[in-house]
Amino acid sequence: MGLFDSVVGAFAGGQSGGDSPLLNVVMQLINNPQTGGLGGLVRSFQQGGLGNIVDSWVSTGQNLPISAEQIQAVLGAGKLQEIAAQLGVSTEQASGGLADLLPQLVDKLTPNGQLPEGGDLLAQGLDMLKKGGLFA
Repeated sequence: MGLFDSVVGAFAGGQSGGDSPLLNVVMQLINNPQTGGLGGLVRSFQQGGLGNIVDSWVSTGQNLPISAEQIQAVLGAGKLQEIAAQLGVSTEQASGGLADLLPQLVDKLTPNGQLPEGGDLLAQGLDMLKKGGLFA
């Protein structure tokens, strides 16, 4: 079992991918209108000097990896602590899980290589995950 599988398994609590607490937290993060939603999250990575990485997730090509430390640098310690508290894990576990999950999730939410306009990404994303779109 790889690191990604063990992290997702730990966060999911043995449930299907669509019911994973980590996935739910991430979908809330990228669907938050106060932070600009998915576009705002992408901009925060670009402004944090990681534009080439996040752009690879949006594009139709290969996704570049991101480290837990890079996730922490972009999201900030406060947001990461908030996420970790919601999940009941350490900030290191939360940032590691996000580093594994975000590239795949952003990739799946931008299948045409463009950020979606409007719509409810949370509903779309959770529906896609429940149908096996992320891990298929």
